[in-house]
Amino acid sequence: MKKGTIIAIVAALAVIVLWGVGVNNKLVTEEENVSKAWSQVENVYKRRMDLIPQLVNTVQGAANYEKSVLTEVTNARAGVENTTVDPSTLSEEQIKAYQQAQDKLSKAVANTIKVTVERYPELTATAGFRDLQTQLEGTENRIAVERGKFNEAVQAYNTKLRRFPASLIAGMLGFQKKGYFTAPAEAAEPVEVKFDF
Repeated sequence: MKKGTIIAIVAALAVIVLWGVGVNNKLVTEEENVSKAWSQVENVYKRRMDLIPQLVNTVQGAANYEKSVLTEVTNARAGVENTTVDPSTLSEEQIKAYQQAQDKLSKAVANTIKVTVERYPELTATAGFRDLQTQLEGTENRIAVERGKFNEAVQAYNTKLRRFPASLIAGMLGFQKKGYFTAPAEAAEPVEVKFDF
């Protein structure tokens, strides 16, 4: 083999290796962005989990609270605590199970506030309940924002992962598609607003 041919082969291999390293580094960066976004989602869900006992205690302290509503919130909260997601995989199945548990908790908390306001209107006048309700509403908004940011990070990562020729490197290096948060089916239904005076 001629010296020029060897140099050309080595140069071509060097270009391919450098390209592969660049693709790997971009995928690692995107995967880290997904992990960071996921930790923010967990942070806002944790905030809600910490606020729920305060809500229950506030309502219990002000009224003879219905046990069925309290049980619903307590069970939903336990379901969330028992549902875990492996941050290294963030598979679609894990995200869906986690989301279903969180949606069940959201519904239980919303029902708790609704029942409380309907049955005990004097409770809504207390500053503590109003402040707690405001914090829960703010937390729900934060959850929506962080879930949106997580989905954006997942989309950027999954797009890079699937584009050719990066998909060749991704497959060889074990990068896998991440799951999205999606809206539950009942989110498409209109919200019923009633004023019971």
